[in-house]
Amino acid sequence: MASLFTGNSYTIDSVLNGKKDDPILIDEKFAEQLPVFIKDSITKAPDQTMIINRDTLNTDTTYVYKNKTVKIYSGVQKSDGLLPTCKSTLVDLILPLIAYLAFFCGLMELLIISGASGKLARVLSPVFVKVFPSIPKNHPSISYMTLNFAANFLGLDSAATPFGLKAMESLQELNPEKDKASDAQIMFMCLHASGLTLIATSIIGYRAAANAANPADVMLPCIITSFIGTIAAFLIVGIKQKINFKSASLVATLMALIAAIIGLLMYVNHLDLIGKNYFTTNLSALILLAIIVATLILSFMKEAKFTEAKTTVFDAFVSGANNGVKTGVTIFPYVLGMLVAISLFRNSGLFEIISNGLGFVFSNMGVNKEIVDALPVALLRPFSSAGSRGFLIDSMNTFGADSLTGRLSSIFQCSAESTFYVIAVYFGSVNIKNTRYALPTMLLVDVICVITAIFVASWFF
Repeated sequence: MASLFTGNSYTIDSVLNGKKDDPILIDEKFAEQLPVFIKDSITKAPDQTMIINRDTLNTDTTYVYKNKTVKIYSGVQKSDGLLPTCKSTLVDLILPLIAYLAFFCGLMELLIISGASGKLARVLSPVFVKVFPSIPKNHPSISYMTLNFAANFLGLDSAATPFGLKAMESLQELNPEKDKASDAQIMFMCLHASGLTLIATSIIGYRAAANAANPADVMLPCIITSFIGTIAAFLIVGIKQKINFKSASLVATLMALIAAIIGLLMYVNHLDLIGKNYFTTNLSALILLAIIVATLILSFMKEAKFTEAKTTVFDAFVSGANNGVKTGVTIFPYVLGMLVAISLFRNSGLFEIISNGLGFVFSNMGVNKEIVDALPVALLRPFSSAGSRGFLIDSMNTFGADSLTGRLSSIFQCSAESTFYVIAVYFGSVNIKNTRYALPTMLLVDVICVITAIFVASWFF
């Protein structure tokens, strides 16, 4: 925190009011205090501004003359200040999230009343009761978790969160200690946060925008890394909770999942570049549309069940959407507190100190510089998806989308969740204060994903 008060990196005002990518005011002097050549250059410049290019990798130092003083700017702000963060949390994050929650919770209500969620729970109960032994057979949370895992698997973040929150609410009903995370909630959270992804749609989009020769070439490394992270999360939590890993249904399901991944990869691998981009871009959207259409058709086919429940399809959707809005309002304070803490952490300069320190250590250990240059994405990913995404785009622009740094940054971004955000949103939605061993386990899985990503990227590229 020393840099907040020394005046050589940030000012207090930028920490409070500054916006991301704004130039940072580091000093202010009278014109007479400046070297003569700088003073003369400023007074001769049409806009009374002088820029000194000291480092081509960083933002230039700028001198601006106004009202007899010269303001000196250098670098740009890494993250929004405290007050802009409060505003953006509501406008850019919570309001869109509430909209997603309202829509998908409305669909969930239709699935519940129509009986579809119950049938899904009955089909998957033999597997889920092995992974979640504290959950009764055919419990509604099974269908919610299934939809959450499926949405994550297909890169459907907008759908995954509402399904996940419904799962947490359902699991909370079984939780005997309401302010303390249950074993089932911890297992669900760790599996969710491990980030198993099959279609990395957003990563492919970022790479395409950065003119990558083959935007989809990181898809297989992303799948391998996230799959290993998911297995690690399951084993770590399973050992802690004494899960029976020798269960036949559990082994069969795992083998079926591996076979499905390999089969899809083999199919995608035989496609040409245009085919890969088309397939990966449209598969997730097509499946989501199919789920929505199928839910609506099934609801109208089972209209008699809505009549028995003394409601209609439309009223049931509205009721579910209303619950989604209430959930969004509930989690807002938790998300706000977490994002404000991250803003202070980044703007204080601590993140840069830690990042540069780790970079120095790894460089002196002989680690490839291209790997070291990608580490900021891995370091920031558990704290902020938007922040790490900014580092990802910057690394591709600086080092090239097809460099090892650009590709490794893409794998880092894809292979894990924003751990602290997930903790705040999911546990906050059910007012759990004691998360037990959930956070350290999720952070350990993040480390495993980082190490795996480095080995996989080095192997592939």
